[in-house]
Amino acid sequence: DVQLVESGGGSVQAGESLRLTCEVSGAGNSCMGWFRQAPGKTREGIARISRTGRGPYYVNSVRGRFTVSSDSDKNTLYLEMNNVKLEDTAMYYCAVTSAYCYVRAPLLTSHYTIWGQGTQVTVS
Repeated sequence: DVQLVESGGGSVQAGESLRLTCEVSGAGNSCMGWFRQAPGKTREGIARISRTGRGPYYVNSVRGRFTVSSDSDKNTLYLEMNNVKLEDTAMYYCAVTSAYCYVRAPLLTSHYTIWGQGTQVTVS
């Protein structure tokens, strides 16, 4: 079975940086994404990339500040968060799917079948 474990969350001040890591155990994941959910809000996709590091995609709210990357040898997904803002406060989840990354709907939640437990990021 594929399992995901996120780490790297914490409390930071606005303008600082943080790096999230998602370790994937097991095989069969092709597309990998980062999602977040703030209190009282629905879960939103923010970035995705293929396991081999191709096709990075970002939503407008994080583009230019966050960088998604993957290491296929380690089967690990990363999210480098720079210049964080108060509105970045949320529980962050990584998710994967064995299917290829979608082009037209890159962060369609239902496309991702396996999810991690989440890591909290709090910006003050």
